[in-house]
Amino acid sequence: MAHERPASVFFFAPFVSSTMGVEPAWIDYNGHLNMAYYHVLFDRAVDEAFGIVGLGPDYVVERRATFFAAEVHVRYRRELTADDRVRVTLQLIDFDEKRLHFYSEIRHAQEGWVAASSENMALHVNAATRRVSPFPQDIAANLAVMKGCHARLPRPDDLGRVIGIPRSRPHDEPVARMAGARA
Repeated sequence: MAHERPASVFFFAPFVSSTMGVEPAWIDYNGHLNMAYYHVLFDRAVDEAFGIVGLGPDYVVERRATFFAAEVHVRYRRELTADDRVRVTLQLIDFDEKRLHFYSEIRHAQEGWVAASSENMALHVNAATRRVSPFPQDIAANLAVMKGCHARLPRPDDLGRVIGIPRSRPHDEPVARMAGARA
């Protein structure tokens, strides 16, 4: 097939994005990066990382397919402010014929600390039908190489986190019960 690309021989593990800046217009009334723009930074890095395997912006035009976010879990760990410079790391955790599971961290470009982490599940989609569809063979081969390189990395601590309020002690029950209220 004319569109097929040979599997890449090398991937950085993890992938590291280009350096990006926090734009002053992205700062909210709390004086730090608004949560929506963390997603912009993650998304730009995803395009850059998966462009290497052939899933970049040209993929939609050339192959009439793309990938959509299905689920995202973001953990905000440290504030970013105007003019901070960041890089995003990305680790491909797993993939199958129609899905990608990957993990990313926004890191301060000079100091290296983690500002946020993001765990993602994405679906490969036929752009014409808007239905989930299998990856082409050449893209799957490239993803296999990327996964092989990234499999050597340690499993991220933030992977698989669950949101919730821990209830570990009996006295953590709701106030109404503690006050003797009836249900």
